[in-house]
Amino acid sequence: MKIFSKIALSYQEKQPFVVYRKPNTTDILGLFQKNDSLFLLEDFSESGFVFAPFDASEKTIFFPANETDFFTENIDFIEELLVNNEFVENQLQKENHKKIVEKAIEEIKNGNFKKVVISRKETLQFQNFDFVAAFKKLLQNYQTAFVYVWFHPKVGLWLGATPETLLTVENLCFETMSLAGTQVADNLQSVIWQQKELEEQSLVTDFIENQLKNTVESLQIKNPETVKAGNLYHLKTAISGTLHPSKSTLKELIVSLHPTPAVCGLPRNNAKKFLLENENYDREFYTGFLGEMNIISKDSNSKKTQLFVNLRCMKIENNIANLFIGGGITKDSNPEKEWQETVSKSKTMKLVL
Repeated sequence: MKIFSKIALSYQEKQPFVVYRKPNTTDILGLFQKNDSLFLLEDFSESGFVFAPFDASEKTIFFPANETDFFTENIDFIEELLVNNEFVENQLQKENHKKIVEKAIEEIKNGNFKKVVISRKETLQFQNFDFVAAFKKLLQNYQTAFVYVWFHPKVGLWLGATPETLLTVENLCFETMSLAGTQVADNLQSVIWQQKELEEQSLVTDFIENQLKNTVESLQIKNPETVKAGNLYHLKTAISGTLHPSKSTLKELIVSLHPTPAVCGLPRNNAKKFLLENENYDREFYTGFLGEMNIISKDSNSKKTQLFVNLRCMKIENNIANLFIGGGITKDSNPEKEWQETVSKSKTMKLVL
């Protein structure tokens, strides 16, 4: 496949690129920047591919459409790869994570916030890491996810397979979702959501509704449904509506949503303050967002924005893979179960390493 050779060559030559496949499609798309300049998003009116950090106060990196060569190739994977499924728990990480979760539950009971999303970084070392092979495995194993590999020599190399859409906008019509609650995928018939998971999902949905109700029209919120993402089940609520031409812009819509309680917490500012003080590492682009912005759609010939939350991702530094994993904490959370949830989520990335 030409696209994989092009990825390897661009990386070798230290030229910025992003290659990705949207959920439930077989077209791989790529933007290859013509120089190694670092472009930053200015006002959300630009056209290209965005890569935004968790901390909304930091700058968003941007590959401008007019500074990149566009590449597309159809590739249809049928069989899933056989991959390693044996992993050893890190006891020190486990104890540290449980302590932060316990502290978060205490803060919730004291009324400082209703929910907070605690995450951690796990580092794995390899002798010869082949990121192109890892990207192929992500494509084969996670066909319902947004799968990507992103590189800029001044920033780093990232890969991911995320199940969560932040926002889709076309002709003033928008769609978003609240995604919360996690169970290991076993049998769809046996999925029973507990009160903790239902409450977590409700908090995210209510937040999005409150953020949007005064600036959009025809807001529609569907009933929650169970969806599968890799080896996990999640609760998802689809939300849609129409932007008001004089009340809301793309920038305002993104700012109102990011970061959602699904990746930060509620109230947002209190939860974010707790995370910055207690997680003890920099999330960087984990739980930020990425995707196409103001790209002309082939189907409708109109501008379309399609953004995804950067979950189930890793940053590659030389032969080290940094994995990022998190989970939502509410008053009913159990520290041991929250740790096990991060272990289950980490397998999305570990299965391709």
